[in-house]
Amino acid sequence: MTADAVSHVILGLNPMWVSTCILAVTYAVIMSEKINRAIVALVGAGIMIVVGVLDQDQAIHGIDWNTIGLLTGMMILVSISRRSGMFQYLAIWSAQAARAHPAGILIVLQITTAVLSAFLDNVTTVLLIVPVTFAICTTLKVPAYPYLFAEIFASNIGGTATLIGDPPNILIGSQVGLTFNDFVINLAPIIIVVMLVQALIIHVLWGKDLRSTPESQAAVMAMKASESIEDWLLLKQALVVLTLVMVGFVLARHLHLEPATIAMLGAAILMMLDNWAHHNEKAAHNIHQTFGDVEWITIFFFIGLFVVVHGVDVGGLLNLLATKLVAATGGNMAHAGIAILWASAFLSAIVDNIPFVATMIPLIKSMAPAFGGPEHIQPLWWCLSLGACLGGNGTLIGASANLTVAGISERNGVPFRFVTYTLYAAPMMIVSVAICNVYIWWRYF
Repeated sequence: MTADAVSHVILGLNPMWVSTCILAVTYAVIMSEKINRAIVALVGAGIMIVVGVLDQDQAIHGIDWNTIGLLTGMMILVSISRRSGMFQYLAIWSAQAARAHPAGILIVLQITTAVLSAFLDNVTTVLLIVPVTFAICTTLKVPAYPYLFAEIFASNIGGTATLIGDPPNILIGSQVGLTFNDFVINLAPIIIVVMLVQALIIHVLWGKDLRSTPESQAAVMAMKASESIEDWLLLKQALVVLTLVMVGFVLARHLHLEPATIAMLGAAILMMLDNWAHHNEKAAHNIHQTFGDVEWITIFFFIGLFVVVHGVDVGGLLNLLATKLVAATGGNMAHAGIAILWASAFLSAIVDNIPFVATMIPLIKSMAPAFGGPEHIQPLWWCLSLGACLGGNGTLIGASANLTVAGISERNGVPFRFVTYTLYAAPMMIVSVAICNVYIWWRYF
């Protein structure tokens, strides 16, 4: 932080400590669940500006509009697609593929989520999967929470396997010059192991006890999926647009487009097609319904949280922590790698992993001469990726997908409590990182 910026902090206080205190209080109030988390985040963001840690231009710069645009665009796409009956169709197909057994469906949805997350943004994946989940759970009369929890974990785990699966990987790949194949070869093998272990744990916690009545299962198996389609024209339009959007995500780097642009353009095109198909009062109703389906609480929570975290970043806390981490490892790359893995995991569970990864990249680069050059420190990038991506599972605010699922879940009457989630998620996250620790040590050190 520059001296000029420091001079603007109220009463000349240390900006790092002021921003850290604001972050701590914001998270504490969010965890208390006494006030809506979007309100808390926005108040915290406003205080960051009022006390002088950030000015308004810095605050706006700190908001990841790509994430905001991606979220909004995909919410619109999902809202319109839902009206066609697409997700009801998928719900019936998925349930029947698992013979309508609740535990089998839990496994099927985890695998589906993990695979999609490897090739799509995690938030996009859960936005597509969660409506299917609610339809399945309603039909079988089983609790939705275990399925949603499992999908959060699967999305963050699956997204770790590829270059395009998670924002930290995109940052690392683009700034270090690592390719799609580099990520698959080095991370996909251990991610498969982690996914299997986590699926087993979730089965022990919930899956083995999930039950549905024989009548409900028989009713599901007797269903005709095609009868759930309410608008065949809209279904075809939605499938075409969604396919193009997904292809756009995969080819985003080659097209020189950001995911938000692709998602918002796809949303606009699908809204336009839907509007053309209904030249009456229904068109206006559909537009209002579509925008009403956007999870505005989640959107504004992200906006506030991005500003609060950016204040901490500008205040210098993340840089200080990263610097001390690098210094504490001395000249031992194995120790450096393991320290980066665990520190990234725990910090990413409580602070957005994108600014942390952005801070760590130049610091890890600066270690290259001590270890024989850039080509010799590649294991450190895998430690950073695994820690930052998997660490996001540790708390409800650890990753964008977590909050997205929580927002949709609460609107559907299934509360996602911060403390309850963390009591289950934190130990499981530690297990996944411990598995990666063994893998990193065995393969690279």
